[in-house]
Amino acid sequence: MNEIQFLDYIVKSIVTNKDAVKIERKEDELGVLLTLSLDKADMGTIIGKGGNTINSIRTLVRIFGLQIDKKINIKVLD
Repeated sequence: MNEIQFLDYIVKSIVTNKDAVKIERKEDELGVLLTLSLDKADMGTIIGKGGNTINSIRTLVRIFGLQIDKKINIKVLD
């Protein structure tokens, strides 16, 4: 399982419109950036109250990145 599959699994477990989930990957000298786009109706669910849900997802993905020696960040598109 790579970082895209890992994030995809987590996000699709939470959202209602699974078909709208898209993840793009860019890698540079700073690490890996995963850009997440999803249905507007699911935006509140992914972000969570006070950003708690997205912060938890970011933590899980960073821990996954440590296992494969990569620094991974997540950006959620509006």
